[in-house]
Amino acid sequence: MGVAPAPSGPASQHDRTGPGRAHWLRVARETADDLATDAVAREQAGKAPFDEVLRLREAGLLTLLIPAGFGGGGADWPTAYAVVREIAAADGAIGQLLGCHYFLSWSARFFTEPPLADRLERQSAAEEWCWGGGFARQEPPLTLTGTGGGHVLGGRQCFATGVLVADRLALRAVRADTGEPLAVVVDPTRHGVGIGGEADAFGQRLAAGGSVEFDAVRVAADDVLGSLSADEDVLSPLTALVSPVGRLLSVQLRLGMAEGVLAEAREYSRAAHSAWQPAWPVGSSQDPHVLSVYGELTVLARSASALSDQALQAVHGGLARGEELTYDEYAEISVLVALAEAAASRAAQESTARALDIVGARSASSRLGFDRFWRNARTHTLYEPVTHRVREVGDYFLNGEHPPFVLPI
Repeated sequence: MGVAPAPSGPASQHDRTGPGRAHWLRVARETADDLATDAVAREQAGKAPFDEVLRLREAGLLTLLIPAGFGGGGADWPTAYAVVREIAAADGAIGQLLGCHYFLSWSARFFTEPPLADRLERQSAAEEWCWGGGFARQEPPLTLTGTGGGHVLGGRQCFATGVLVADRLALRAVRADTGEPLAVVVDPTRHGVGIGGEADAFGQRLAAGGSVEFDAVRVAADDVLGSLSADEDVLSPLTALVSPVGRLLSVQLRLGMAEGVLAEAREYSRAAHSAWQPAWPVGSSQDPHVLSVYGELTVLARSASALSDQALQAVHGGLARGEELTYDEYAEISVLVALAEAAASRAAQESTARALDIVGARSASSRLGFDRFWRNARTHTLYEPVTHRVREVGDYFLNGEHPPFVLPI
């Protein structure tokens, strides 16, 4: 897979100069440390994360990707990926919420004309919007019906991240007359929008997920961003990059979960007796069972991280290529992201499950909250399974088939 490494800086129409990567990583660590202090209590309470969104907003993380000239942080995608991973290590649900926000708030850059994208980003920065929703295909779809003054949106989306706290929803709807899928933006306070929570979720409880119902909701022409069609005469290679860009956020989320549970288990191991042999002294480095598990999980996490780095370079390089990007290059980028997805999924599931073995029977204590890592990782991987991605990697390797255009949940 021969995609060239990314250049030192991303290509852009606008001045993206902001405080710099080091600043945002420091802010992300400080925010993650803050979230970690009460992560167990917040997760068990399961309240809609208005307070958590406020913490992200006050840290400046909601406007991270918006150009500095528009009032945003001026950061690039590699920085955004690193921030999501840092937050996810402390709180997987808030990491998902933030990753979804970045993906949806940036989506206008892929689907609509620059003047409209500029207007949306300026307003999003000025009002510090939190975005929720999703573009994944669903049945039955939301329906967009044309009217004299614009459109009317109807239907129900069963699950979407961030909808309980969102200031704007970005969603997939199909035209009633042609069946063409479109990306639309909706103000959730509009008449006819009904939002319901997912109270029975066993994981990712703080990702503000829920259902959204639209009863003849009016949608202005400027709120229709553009086509989500997978037809190559509509979908350019550059626009198609929205798929691997979004899926790589899922990779960072899974890696953050894996790294977070290992870091927390390590601290516990250093301060507690071995789960297998209570005779070992506190903080023992002698227990062979503990050493083996930590070694195996470290290999999984580091291997997935290395694949993620390759995929990130490819995505960043593809964005920098702009309109010169070819379908063959897009296919290589998409396959690299699929590889990273599969590796990160395994690392997250193995680490969050086997970390409980390291801690032993004490991990059953709700006070310690180790179970939240497993529940969060398992819930996310159920919504974003990698079985299809692995099959696409095999088809590309064996037959040279380009992977399909699939938007993340």
